[in-house]
Parts: sequence; C-alpha cells; structure tokens
Amino acid sequence: MVLAAGAATRFGSPKQRLLLPLVLERVRASRVDDVVVVLGAHDVETDARTVRAREWKRGPGVSLRAGLDALSPETEAAVVLLADGPNLAPAAIDRVVEAWRADGSPVVAASYGGVRGHPVLLAREVWASVPDEGARALEPRLVLCDDLGTPGDVDSADDLEPLS
Repeated sequence: MVLAAGAATRFGSPKQRLLLPLVLERVRASRVDDVVVVLGAHDVETDARTVRAREWKRGPGVSLRAGLDALSPETEAAVVLLADGPNLAPAAIDRVVEAWRADGSPVVAASYGGVRGHPVLLAREVWASVPDEGARALEPRLVLCDDLGTPGDVDSADDLEPLS
C-alpha cells in the first residue's frame, strides 16, 4: 500500500504526481503481489488500484485505514510505504516481509542507521488499532536495511537532487 493522500504543501505542488511512478516501479520490483494507492488531497493518474481517503486531513492513520479497509479479507498483512520515498530499495520490502514470515511480529519496520523508516508491515491483527497519527504510534520489530540505502523523503523541491 502506497500512501499518497497528503496535500504536499511544503513541496508547493502535488509531489505525488512526480514521485508515485518511481515508488510504484520499486514496489513492483519486489515480491509484493497487490498494490493499492491511497489518494486524498490530489487526484493522481496511475495504473495501480486506488482508494480515496476522504478525511485525509485528520491524519495519516485515516489514510492508512482507508487503504486497509480496501484489502481483501484474505490479506494477512499489508506493507505500507510513502509516495515521497522514491529511492526505496525493493529488497527492503522483501526483507521486511521475510522477517514477518519468520517470526510473525505484528508490526515490522525497516531501519536505516538505527532510525525507523519504511516500509512498515502491519499484520491484520493490528489494523483495528491504527490511530489517526498512523502506524508510527505502533511499536515495531526493526529490520536492518542499512546496506540498501534509505528510501528518501522528498518534502521540498531541494530534496529532489539526491534521487537515485
């Protein structure tokens, strides 16, 4: 699931339109078999399945819950990423999923340099407990992804330069 619902006010324009194709390319290079994009503030053209978070202003958890609600009842876990992390390594997605499969931790997150990052995997058992502030409020099992480079975090046009 790619969260792309924000207003992108610091960027000055809908950065999702620019960055979402890059993020989706990375997701599709992983072993993830279903992709859902959660939109909110802006309409974005994409070939991925989309869900609208109508109350996205209340917080990232609202967008996250909108995406989770759109998943099939058979879905055991969701991998969550942000549309403004275009340098995400597909291997980070696979590594987080593999860690969840190995020990069943309900919340698993990639870490870079000891700092929690994305992707984050949420097992179905925690979906109902996602607060408005989002998955950041849930304590994860961290999976080291230092060797993969950080996914990036594009908040302003200046952040575009280091994209790989």
